[in-house]
Amino acid sequence: MDRCVVLVDAGYLLGAAASLLAGEPSRSRITVDHSALIQGLRERAEADTERPLLRIYWFDGAPDRVPQPEHRRLRVMPRVTVRLGALTRSDGRWAQKGVDAAMHAELTELARNRACSDIVLVTGDGDLLPGMMAAKEHGVAVHLWAVQAADGDYNQSEDLVAEADERRVLDRAWITKAVRAKEYGGVCAPPPAPRPEIAAILSAPLPESALAAATEAAERSAAPHADAAPRAAENGDRAVKGVPTPKDLAALRGPAPVQTVKEHTTATLRWSSDKGWVDRPGVPAEPPEAAALPTLAQLTTAEQRWADREEDITTVGGDPYEVGQVFARRWMARLPEQHNLQKLSTMYPRIPHRIDGELLRYAARFGLLAHKDDQIDEHDRYAIRAGFWREIDVRTAAEPAPAGD
Repeated sequence: MDRCVVLVDAGYLLGAAASLLAGEPSRSRITVDHSALIQGLRERAEADTERPLLRIYWFDGAPDRVPQPEHRRLRVMPRVTVRLGALTRSDGRWAQKGVDAAMHAELTELARNRACSDIVLVTGDGDLLPGMMAAKEHGVAVHLWAVQAADGDYNQSEDLVAEADERRVLDRAWITKAVRAKEYGGVCAPPPAPRPEIAAILSAPLPESALAAATEAAERSAAPHADAAPRAAENGDRAVKGVPTPKDLAALRGPAPVQTVKEHTTATLRWSSDKGWVDRPGVPAEPPEAAALPTLAQLTTAEQRWADREEDITTVGGDPYEVGQVFARRWMARLPEQHNLQKLSTMYPRIPHRIDGELLRYAARFGLLAHKDDQIDEHDRYAIRAGFWREIDVRTAAEPAPAGD
């Protein structure tokens, strides 16, 4: 068949692009316009091979092979098929498993079935050499594309380079049409700092009971060891002003009149469990009116559910703060009675359990709240809830409270 197929090793393409543009192969240091990248690959492949495109295969790794937001956007694009291998962490480093084998299988199967006349490989891995040789034996022309190396040298297997029928280099000018480095003052951006809303949560003062308990604990630990007093004095502030526990955070909220979220300067988000709110002595229980608030699922029709799914795939980027905003926006737009919005605002910072659980399950679709370095990412939880409350705050600030409230 006189058609071309493109097989992309995303780990190689984006890792090499990050090295070229940001100075290190971490994909977190670049931002990618996937639509522009796919269009660029298609146009370049059709021009180089002088054949129409059959399909682009995008091979990448993902934790537990669960599609990430970028994979979900890619797989609904025309002529794009996503194949996922596993992404595992070993000795502090992430490594792809099964991607090379999947590329090899696809390469040989396409050639054996004569599905195309030309195959473009965007990879640098020498493990694909047997598959390349097999494709050539079936009469397929193999084009090998490289990403311009940061040091001007090869970033591909020499054997792979020698065996290819045609070679091209995707230079900096081509790469920067769809990929750019995250910059900060002209250099690569440092790890992102918490958003102001999240920083306010983490810096909220502890209640007096927690301060007293921390002081008492410090005194008890210092009593048996006289020489520990200087260390206790030196570290006292850190012990008292450390990140508050969920119990401490929950105790921060007391009765408050109806007002917008931003007026609560010391309130913070409270954790929930799978079985509901874990109430302790001295912590007020969830108000009865919380049970009367409808969930998003109850407010959503089948047609809206389908439209939401399409929007999640094609538009929502998966940033935890953005995810919380999107969920809140949909919930507010579908409320039949807007007084429920004012009712919710009085419960800040506590999201009713049913809605909170639904919010976190929605976030899980984007790969959030997953195990990272063997720990639940609590920063994501803060960001999701902060985004939710920020969107509620915008609406309640714009609308007057009902008379009598």
